[in-house]
Amino acid sequence: MNVVELSAIARFSPEKMQKVSILDTPRMFFDLYCLEPGQAQKPHRHDGSDKVYVVVEGRVRFTVDGEERDVEAGHAVVCPAGSDHGVTNPGPGRARLLVAMAPRPG
Repeated sequence: MNVVELSAIARFSPEKMQKVSILDTPRMFFDLYCLEPGQAQKPHRHDGSDKVYVVVEGRVRFTVDGEERDVEAGHAVVCPAGSDHGVTNPGPGRARLLVAMAPRPG
């Protein structure tokens, strides 16, 4: 059994959002995204993959297909394949998100 302590692997950088891999297989990936206030993952799309973001700390602003919404810890956002999506941490505190995507692009 592989048990991962999220607080032990969290990594923040003042330069840019950090992606910490938890699981990476040919079928999917599962990451921890760490965002300082003001950091973002710019809108993008994956035509053949679904993505789920779970906010575990902080409050972030999601944009999915032009709709914008602030989401707090304890909530998930689903981005179906082909949707334009991105996330921003408007602050004031740090944010951590669990992110899974399948099938893995590439």
